[in-house]
Amino acid sequence: MKIMVDHTFLFTPAVRKIRELLNENHLGKLYYYDSMRVNLGLFQHDVNVIWDLAPHDLSIMDYLISARPEAIVATGQSHLNGHEDIAFLTLYFPDKLVAHVNVNWLSPVKIRTTLIGGEKKMVVWNDQAADEEVKVYDKGVTVTSPEGVYNLLVNYRSGDMWAPRLERAEALNRELTYFIDCVLNGGTPINDGKAGLRVVRMLEAASKSISERGAVVYL
Repeated sequence: MKIMVDHTFLFTPAVRKIRELLNENHLGKLYYYDSMRVNLGLFQHDVNVIWDLAPHDLSIMDYLISARPEAIVATGQSHLNGHEDIAFLTLYFPDKLVAHVNVNWLSPVKIRTTLIGGEKKMVVWNDQAADEEVKVYDKGVTVTSPEGVYNLLVNYRSGDMWAPRLERAEALNRELTYFIDCVLNGGTPINDGKAGLRVVRMLEAASKSISERGAVVYL
């Protein structure tokens, strides 16, 4: 039996390109992962904004980052119908990598943006952009302290920006084709039941943290 969770964003050209950049170590050691998914509505009556919107961002993060988060802190507030309509999630990974997810039903504008910062380069993914959806920035900071921490030397690197070419493909069609191939040829989907379970556990931890007013919940 094959189980594949419908994490369609994993099959978008943008996410696949970012995964390729990470696999080829273009960004170097990762420092942070920051995503924003905000809009005015649509309000749900049975779940809060975390369970409605954050599964997209958490599944993408889980796919792009090979390390697993160790703890999560979440804050949020409900204003209209008893369910949190705005929330902020912070996830702590090994080796000082930190991730932040902002989800919001009360934003005057629709924003779908992800920033990934690395030691070598940084990536900005704007899911609302008509073109140049993914941009890679050759920017960074190098810090040296030859005579101790009180004499830090900070060097800023500001190189070129380039927008990699994204293949033209419809994500849902690719996802279904991929699942059929896994069934016929015995492959294990990248978005299998284990991936779905990891996302659910992060959502549960975030809900628990909110209920405890921002307490640290270990995964």
